[in-house]
Amino acid sequence: MPSEQSSILAETIATIGAVLGPELDTILVERAVVGLFFTGVKLSNGSAGGCATPLKSIPEAVCCPSSARAMPFPGKLAGRRAADLAGEALSGTGIRRAVGIAVVNALADYCWRRRPHPDVELCPGIDALDATEIRNGDRIVVVGAFVPFLKELKRRGHPYLVLEQDPATLKADELPFFRPAEQAPGILPQADVALITGSTLVNGTLENLLALVRPEARVTVVGPTVGMLPDAFLARGADILGCVEITAPDAFLDLLAEGGSGYHFFGRSAQKLVLARRALGSTACGANLKLGTGDPSPASLRSAPSPAMRERGDPARQSLPRT
Repeated sequence: MPSEQSSILAETIATIGAVLGPELDTILVERAVVGLFFTGVKLSNGSAGGCATPLKSIPEAVCCPSSARAMPFPGKLAGRRAADLAGEALSGTGIRRAVGIAVVNALADYCWRRRPHPDVELCPGIDALDATEIRNGDRIVVVGAFVPFLKELKRRGHPYLVLEQDPATLKADELPFFRPAEQAPGILPQADVALITGSTLVNGTLENLLALVRPEARVTVVGPTVGMLPDAFLARGADILGCVEITAPDAFLDLLAEGGSGYHFFGRSAQKLVLARRALGSTACGANLKLGTGDPSPASLRSAPSPAMRERGDPARQSLPRT
């Protein structure tokens, strides 16, 4: 896990403080739900945020006495300062971290309305995969078994590799594309397109994964765990963020409390949206959000690559399938 000072979450929390200033101290958590699939919060200013619930990361969650250590103040979340709970996003413990990220994302939603990013266009109602340019011959790597992406890539006939920690999350016809997550250093540097689940924010691997991707590759980070302050993501090479706008916070939290997932809240209490670099095209929110072959590379807007981003001579490198 990256150090707190260098992480996307730490930088996002700092940006929230800079945008909101003293107002941040007045914002409270009104309601919090730790659901089976997602964790969500509603703040006193009406904003809401979510995060994937990392149940598999809590081996002690098998009995009440031991799992109690993993929970952040049950029964005492409502009324707490949002700024305090946001700090839990930097915790190494799964559920505490998820609650903290949900609070960060709720604050990020509020910050976006206060201060939209000048280099990013918000595109409501657009799926992140549709916003991602995929050219013929591209080598595609999916990080995490993000079911909607895998299903759509199969429908389109695009070959891909999927890096995943748990092969049991894949269907039988997806297993030929499976590669263990620990092979990322040999696979991601070859990708032309990297599609990364936001759950990597929860397990603390996103920064390292982004550092493995070539600067000229097209990078999409997607899922309810991805917040609406894009600054720290853009600085590490992400081009498209697939986020979630919670349009009816109480209904959203009710669904989570009853074990709901994206299949239940999208179109009801939440909608998909995309945050896209403006360099990806002036018509980002139109019917075609993709780059033309003559458009400038999004890599030109990225920060200078760190040594970890450069091509590696890893013996575990494998040849990726091309579309």
